[in-house]
Amino acid sequence: MSGNVLLITSVLLVAAVLVLRSKRPAWYWMTFGVVFAMVRVSFRYASVMDACGLTVPPSRLRLTWARVTNRPAPESRPPRILRIRPTRTGLVLRLKMRPGQDAFDFMASTDRLRHSFAMQGITSREIKSGVIELRMTGYDVLKRVQMPAKIDREGLRVPVALREDGEVHYRDYQEVPHALNLGATKSGKSVYQRQLVKELAPLNVALVGIDCKEGVELAPLARRFSALADNPDDAAELLEALVARMADTYHVIRHEQRISADTPDGEITADIWGLPDGLRPVPVVLLVDEVAELALFSTSAEKKRRERIITALVRLVQLGRAAGIYVEICGQRFGAELGDGITMLRAQLTGRVSHRVNDEASAKMAFGDISPDAVLATTQIPIERPGMAVAGDSSGGWVRIRTPFTTLRQAVTACNTHAHRTPALDGLTAFRPVLPDVSLVKVPAPASTPAPA
Repeated sequence: MSGNVLLITSVLLVAAVLVLRSKRPAWYWMTFGVVFAMVRVSFRYASVMDACGLTVPPSRLRLTWARVTNRPAPESRPPRILRIRPTRTGLVLRLKMRPGQDAFDFMASTDRLRHSFAMQGITSREIKSGVIELRMTGYDVLKRVQMPAKIDREGLRVPVALREDGEVHYRDYQEVPHALNLGATKSGKSVYQRQLVKELAPLNVALVGIDCKEGVELAPLARRFSALADNPDDAAELLEALVARMADTYHVIRHEQRISADTPDGEITADIWGLPDGLRPVPVVLLVDEVAELALFSTSAEKKRRERIITALVRLVQLGRAAGIYVEICGQRFGAELGDGITMLRAQLTGRVSHRVNDEASAKMAFGDISPDAVLATTQIPIERPGMAVAGDSSGGWVRIRTPFTTLRQAVTACNTHAHRTPALDGLTAFRPVLPDVSLVKVPAPASTPAPA
């Protein structure tokens, strides 16, 4: 009788573990998966490294010593494990490479290591000379994005997505001042933009928007925007006003430099972050929702307007960083077919984020001049995973990310909550959204339904 009870209990326990693994993979990993993974990696480590070609033959000294002492020839040596650390999404394995090994060998073997260790994914990066870090994920962290409870927020560094290795993907405007966000319809590009606005809303920053779709994307968030343009004509004037503001900021920086022989090195600055707090202008983040609407034209008057817009944009991305003006450009396509100046504009956009695209040419617009591997990864984004994207920069590095689903209601709530932080920018008052007071808005009563005859 006790044997049957033990068997039923074991079956129920196994079933509960399988259900937990399927429905709540994060809970399964923290309770059972991390233990199984550490045991699996510890026991398979030497054989896996040897099978993947990540070992080095014994040195001549060891071979000579084995021959003199009449001992068996020593085996090949795998990299030495410096540390193995569990995380909320996987394992972090830090290795010390043997003489003659290269970091590229580990990067090329990540897929074989993933299969051998039975992990969801493995990424490799070189920490310092001779030290490699393998970040392993125990489950598909991009299937159901859950941002960690503790996130490091500092300055203009905001979290926007979750990386495939379980780490948080940040958008740091001081490190990467300008960026390009591409994506087809229903790819999650707008959700990425909402998440960005939601995280920027509590910060001491001015938001400026250009949404030529009559403002349907950015108008609901207008209470947190210092300036907003919903048509190309207003966009041209707004961009030229930002260029004028940039020039005024440079005058302030130049006046405060006061470079002389007795000026301390720490007081000499070439951007707004070295100015005193009382003189430092508020940084500005410019969001362009659909850049193609600014570049298309059909008449000679629209062509002149386009030239004004593109010229102002190029000036902002070339010179705006030191003046505290950061540009975020979104669009479905961003290539040379949009006309003169587009290629020059794209070259100044250091950050690149590409969601699902409809053709390979669109992926090449984002990563063709950076990394061919990122182009291939972009074309493989499945349609059933909106919000998934490939993020990279001009250094050639790239990673898969996925933005947590942010509804328009959540973004609007964040903007309304922090509406008191919206600064009034000199020269941009004419573009400030005029909105009614929330307390004065009357909700109409529902229409009464007629009684049936």
